[in-house]
Amino acid sequence: MTAKKVRHILDTVADMFPQAHCELHHSNPFELTIAVLLSAQCTDETVNKVTASLFQKYKAPNDYLAVPLEELEQDIRRIGLFRNKAKNIQGLCEILMTRYNGQLPERHEQLVELPGVGRKTANVVVSNAFGVPAIAVDTHVERVSKRLGLASPDDSVLQVEQKLMKKVPRDEWTNTHHRLIFFGRYHCKAQNPQCAGCPLLDVCSDGKQRMKTPKKRKSKE
Repeated sequence: MTAKKVRHILDTVADMFPQAHCELHHSNPFELTIAVLLSAQCTDETVNKVTASLFQKYKAPNDYLAVPLEELEQDIRRIGLFRNKAKNIQGLCEILMTRYNGQLPERHEQLVELPGVGRKTANVVVSNAFGVPAIAVDTHVERVSKRLGLASPDDSVLQVEQKLMKKVPRDEWTNTHHRLIFFGRYHCKAQNPQCAGCPLLDVCSDGKQRMKTPKKRKSKE
């Protein structure tokens, strides 16, 4: 893909979603980390419903450690994989208390060592909470990057991130991350993407193929 096409994609998604932002509700880096951890295989909408009461009850790492694991599980039971996530939250909080005086570390390499915090979560935290440019590749970013040709269909999540980091100017990493998420969440959806009239159809081989493929008629029985 040429630099001109990359620029066309970046400018287009910027025009489509100029106000793209992190939709997980939080008031500090620690809450953001918990929210992103909970968001794995779960919608932001559901996470926000759960954290509305969760963040009222638990203000700091030691609060999560002051209750039995079973109680925390019940507090987040509407979240997918809630038992494993509750265990990771308490494990994360234990490390914060013993190693970091209850404070969330700011460095990426420290964050990824915390239970339940992978590369994507760490990228979200450093970019949104600490202002460090990063591209977090979630399912939306991965899907649209491959559809638009910014990455190859067989690329791993890490390879998608690395290719985006090479093609997107560093000072645009964080905004591009948010814009690609919005593009994938509200426009280029996993099911029924809005290909007709899409301003990026000209660079999307996947979309062109979809537009050529006739829709199957429902059988009349």
